[in-house]
Amino acid sequence: MKMISRRDFLKASAVVGATGVLTACGGSSASTAASSTAASTAASSTAAAASGSANVGVCIYQFADNFMTLYRTELEKYLKETYNADVTVVDGKNDQTEQTNQINSFIAEGVDVLIVNLVQSTSAATVIDLVEAAGIPTVFINREPSEEDMEKWTGKIAYVGADARQSGTFQGEIVAATENKGDFNGNGTVDYVMIMGDPENVDAQYRTEYSIKALNDAGITTNKLFEQRGDWLQENGQQLAATALAQFGQDVDVIFCNNDAMALGAYQAIVDAGRVVNEDIYLLGVDALAECVEMVANGTMTGTVLNDHIGQSHTAADVAIQAANGEEMNAYYWVDYVKVTAENAAEFMTAE
Repeated sequence: MKMISRRDFLKASAVVGATGVLTACGGSSASTAASSTAASTAASSTAAAASGSANVGVCIYQFADNFMTLYRTELEKYLKETYNADVTVVDGKNDQTEQTNQINSFIAEGVDVLIVNLVQSTSAATVIDLVEAAGIPTVFINREPSEEDMEKWTGKIAYVGADARQSGTFQGEIVAATENKGDFNGNGTVDYVMIMGDPENVDAQYRTEYSIKALNDAGITTNKLFEQRGDWLQENGQQLAATALAQFGQDVDVIFCNNDAMALGAYQAIVDAGRVVNEDIYLLGVDALAECVEMVANGTMTGTVLNDHIGQSHTAADVAIQAANGEEMNAYYWVDYVKVTAENAAEFMTAE
């Protein structure tokens, strides 16, 4: 079989679609002065983007996140190479106060458009109020604001991401498709450990809920042995998996992780406990990090789910430049997840 590059596969497989523009909101809360500022900012944004010098501020919740490192690197590269944009990327250090200060700094600098990966999705309303008052269109990425928040400034805010319910569903379906349907110990139940990201994050909530829902929908009985937050970090995944395995031993059939970084940590805990992935325990992640895809291919990880950082980052950039040009945005732009199993992992393993 002829191998395609990982980058080309991601570009080809990205399915991006707008779900339609939200209905218009009521009157703006911005003052007359703020409205004047907004008009001035919009005019300068259009001129800047048209001349190929759009000033883009990018706020990432924390640089330490494996997936967001891939995302922000591709985002910055694409904005500069495709649009000749002036791009500044800042690290929120997983601190919402820090990120809000960074957003205020970008506003003071007069950026044309913002791309924001929120530290806390619950802070979206505050951020939207700030950018609306300044007249700066904003694209949210990776962490989805509530529907109510997305209605606050129609046409000038957007969310680009993937539906986390799909990623959770795919994790559950991968387990359901195994020969023993996830039941290694033969007690008629899938006894599982769940290592969550941040419980306030909608992706963590949906991945946790829908991975188990997929099993239940397939007629499989499940039993939650252990569920704790790992905050997306590899070291936390290792620590939590070690705790769960020490407490429940051979009763653990499956370890679900909300992302691949935590799955990498969980794998080390599995090895340390003398367990063998796919022989007496299953291990699932999300993101399709290169290391995890290789593990899926060689049988040391059961499966992962591709979170397409290339499709998402390119869409976010395209939409942001559209907004900097003064055009209205749709509310939502979606990029599909893809199951990665032993059967197709080789397709994702070639060099960038």
